[in-house]
Amino acid sequence: MKKWLASVMALSLAAPALFADDRKEKERLENCGLVVQEIMDIPDDIPQDLIDKAYCVIVYPSVLKGAFIFGGSYGRGAMTCRTGEKFNGPWSAPTMMALEGGSFGFQIGGQATDFVLLVMNERGARAILSSKVKLGADASAAAGPKGRTAEASTDVTMRAEILSYSRARGLFAGISLAGSTVRPDGGANDKVYQKSVSPQDIVFKGAVPVPPAAQQLISYLNKKTPKNLSSGKEI
Repeated sequence: MKKWLASVMALSLAAPALFADDRKEKERLENCGLVVQEIMDIPDDIPQDLIDKAYCVIVYPSVLKGAFIFGGSYGRGAMTCRTGEKFNGPWSAPTMMALEGGSFGFQIGGQATDFVLLVMNERGARAILSSKVKLGADASAAAGPKGRTAEASTDVTMRAEILSYSRARGLFAGISLAGSTVRPDGGANDKVYQKSVSPQDIVFKGAVPVPPAAQQLISYLNKKTPKNLSSGKEI
C-alpha cells in the first residue's frame, strides 16, 4: 500500500512538468505557423519561385543570440516536407528540429531572431532527417535572395541545397548559417505525438496526422505553394 501511494504521489508531482513540456512544444508549433505566414506575406519576402521549388521548410522561431555564445542552449523549431515519392504532394506533418549555433550568433544582434530555411533538393531533405547536418560542410548553404523573383540570384545561391532567411527587430534578410548544425529533435517529437516516432516516418510515411498546433503552418504552406515546381534534378 505504501509503495502504491508513493507511486501515485510521484506521478502526480511529475504530471505538471510533463504537461508544461507538452504545452511548450505545442506553442513552438503555433509560433512556427505565425512566423512562416508573417515572413512570406511581407513585401520583398522570400521569392515565390524559390518557395515553389523547395522540398522542405524548416522554421526556428525566436532564437536568441546569447544561447549560442555561451553554448547553453539552442534554437528549436519544426520541419515539414512535401509528401509523396517525388515530393510533389501536400505538406507533411512536422518533425521537431534543433538548431545549434555557429558564427552567425555574433552577427544577428541581441534580439530574438526568427529563421526560415528552404531545403531545395531531396538529398538535403533526407540528410537532415537522418542525422545532424553541418551547414556549409555536410550540406551546401547560402543566404537566400529576397524579392518577388529570384532572377538576380547568384550561381552560388541557385546551387545551394539550403537557403536561409532571418527576421530580427522587424528586419528581414537572407543570412548565412554556415557553421551551424540542424538536426531532428527526437525528444520533442515524442512529446508532440505522445509516442516514439522517427522523423522519416513522420515526413515520408505519414505515420502521424498533422497535430492541431501545426494546422496553421501546414494549411498556409498548402495554400501558398501547393505544387512542387522544381525540375526534380539533384544538385
